Amino acid sequence: MMPFHRLFWIAPLACALRLLVALAPAWSSDTKPAAPPYYEEDVSASNPVRTEQARELDAYILGLKRDTGRLRELFRPNYSSVKAYQASTRPLREAFARSIGYPPPGGPVEELPSFTRIGEDGLATYYRARIPVLPGVHAAGLYLVPKGMKGRAPLVVSMHGGGGSPEGALFRGGANYHDMVRGGVKQGYVVWAPTHLFRAEGYPPDIRTRTDTRLRLVGTSLAAVETWKITRSLDTLLKRPEVDPKRVGMVGLSYGGYYTLVTAALEPRIKASVSSCYFGVQEGRYGQDELSVPSDFQSMDRFTLFLDPELAALVCPRPLLIQAGAKDNASHREPGKQLAPRAAEYYERLGRPENLRFLVFEGGHEFHDESAWEWLRKHL
Repeated sequence: MMPFHRLFWIAPLACALRLLVALAPAWSSDTKPAAPPYYEEDVSASNPVRTEQARELDAYILGLKRDTGRLRELFRPNYSSVKAYQASTRPLREAFARSIGYPPPGGPVEELPSFTRIGEDGLATYYRARIPVLPGVHAAGLYLVPKGMKGRAPLVVSMHGGGGSPEGALFRGGANYHDMVRGGVKQGYVVWAPTHLFRAEGYPPDIRTRTDTRLRLVGTSLAAVETWKITRSLDTLLKRPEVDPKRVGMVGLSYGGYYTLVTAALEPRIKASVSSCYFGVQEGRYGQDELSVPSDFQSMDRFTLFLDPELAALVCPRPLLIQAGAKDNASHREPGKQLAPRAAEYYERLGRPENLRFLVFEGGHEFHDESAWEWLRKHL
């Protein structure tokens, strides 16, 4: 028997040998050497790269803002005749329509319009109209027919402003709209005062912005839909026996002034228009802070190709009166004063300078009845 003191060190030695046998494959000649360490650096080391990316894009945007070459390429006015000029506006008009998603998707609607008589006075008979324009979508508003009509009369579209309604513009004195609705009837015109979406019971206060955003995600915009409501309304109203389809005008205050300008630019059946307290407002906002422009006034190339003077160019040579209040906020007057000569140049070069007027009247953010109805009497 082996002495105890030898067993004391032989057992650990045997364990060590077994461990060496187990580890032998790791030391074989087939084992790959350990990979060298990766290059590493602090993420903040690339901060200058991101700063340069931002600087480059900022400079690119500013360059696009200054570049008028795309507009000159798209719009080449031909002033040789009215017919030639109108043909030359087609590319700009089509591009503008695409930029807002006009016309909005949706096929023809078979549903019939409805005209519900709601009242009358010595001046007119009042109807609440509902006209199908898209699948499940209607133009709604007030329709006024003058009393004692003989034959057909001109039709005037009267467009309310932001937060307003046809009823607010018509009843109880009309507030700052004054006679923008009933005044047309006093002139002997049939009046269509449509409703646009600004608020609705049971919906969030920002229902307009929400609806516009959702429409943009499916291929159109609120501006396109609301303009289309006016266009499709004309398809119905111009067939009515009391309306002269060749004599159509449009008036609007503030937001309504915007829609007057846009609708007249896209809809040639509007023969004369009055845009009140709107012209140049968004250009002024954009010049001070690009991101201050409300979302429903934003569209592709809005401030490169489709400034208000270019929308006026699409109205040209049809008569257009632009109103601005001397006591209105400067933002609703001064940018328009700066842009008006550019709009006037289109009319002047076509030989129709009298068909555009930029008027600063004594008043605030309000519709100027006297000049508006004088303008329409002259041109309708």
